[in-house]
Amino acid sequence: MQMINTEKAPKAIGPYSQAIKFENLLFISGQIAINPQTNQLINGGIEEQTKQVMENIKAILQEAGLTFDNVIKTTIYLKDINDFAKVNEIYGSYFKEHKPARATVEVSRLPKDALIEIEVIAGIL
Repeated sequence: MQMINTEKAPKAIGPYSQAIKFENLLFISGQIAINPQTNQLINGGIEEQTKQVMENIKAILQEAGLTFDNVIKTTIYLKDINDFAKVNEIYGSYFKEHKPARATVEVSRLPKDALIEIEVIAGIL
């Protein structure tokens, strides 16, 4: 196993790693809309938070030498399922031809009262 960490994504806010590489898989911990420079949750609504989450994921993927084309599965946690369409539009812009498997669930609360959290599993060729 190898821990993957980058300064271009938020530091872990608990006893976990940004990502773990195990054999040909990369497991990215759930990302919320924390600005990596300030280590604070960004201001804004679901659109701004979704963009920040996806940029955090992108930075971790890049640190591992991967792109969104390597993503196999994602899980999206939403505070309000009514935001699904807005999230879907932004999320979809990060995936061109390749569309990973995905689950989306509504949850009662997320760390730091974020509106969205996304975790990722990616494959390493």
